Amino acid sequence: EEIQRETAYPDGKVEKVLKNGCHLIFFPNGTWKKVGSDGKTVTITFFNGDVKQIMPDQTVIYYYADAKTTHTTYSDGLEVLQFSNGQIEKHYPDGKKEITFPDQTIKNLFTDGQEESIFPDGTIVRVQRDGSKTIEFNNGQRELHTSQFKRREYPDGTVKTVYMNGQQETKYVSGRVRVKDKDGNIIMDTKL
Repeated sequence: EEIQRETAYPDGKVEKVLKNGCHLIFFPNGTWKKVGSDGKTVTITFFNGDVKQIMPDQTVIYYYADAKTTHTTYSDGLEVLQFSNGQIEKHYPDGKKEITFPDQTIKNLFTDGQEESIFPDGTIVRVQRDGSKTIEFNNGQRELHTSQFKRREYPDGTVKTVYMNGQQETKYVSGRVRVKDKDGNIIMDTKL
C-alpha cells in the first residue's frame, strides 16, 4: 500500500498512515499494530509471533505461536480454543464446557458437576456428581455403575448385576433369576 505519511517518535515507535486509511505502528521490540481503515479492526503482531485481532464486533482472536493455539473470545462471552492437535474447547458464559477431541469424541462438563461424553461410535457415558455412571451403547445395551454394583441392561429385557462382593444376579425377561457367588458357582436358579 502507498504511504500517505510516516512519523518517527523519540521512543523508537514509527507510525505509517496508508492512503487507504490504515495505520501501521511499528515498535522497537519488533511488535507491530495495524488499525484498519474502519478504525475498529485491529491486528497486533507481537515479536514472539503471537497475533491478536480485534474485530469490529469486539470479537478477540488471539493466536499463540509457540503452542499453535487460537483463543477466540466472542462479545457474548463464549470462548473457543483450537489446539494444534485438532482439539476444540468451547467455554460458555454460564460455565458449561464442551470439548471436542481429535477423534471427534465430545465431552460436556456441566456447571452442576455432571459430565457427558459422546463417542464416535455412538456410545454415551454420563457421570453424575456422586460418581455413578450410565453408559448407553450403540447396540441398545445400557450399563449403570455405582459404588455398590455394576448393572447391564440388554435390549431383550435381561438385566445382569455384579455386586462389589463379586456376587452376580441375572434376571431374564421370562422371569427366571440366576444368582452366582463371587467364584461363579450358581447358588440360585429359578428356571420357569
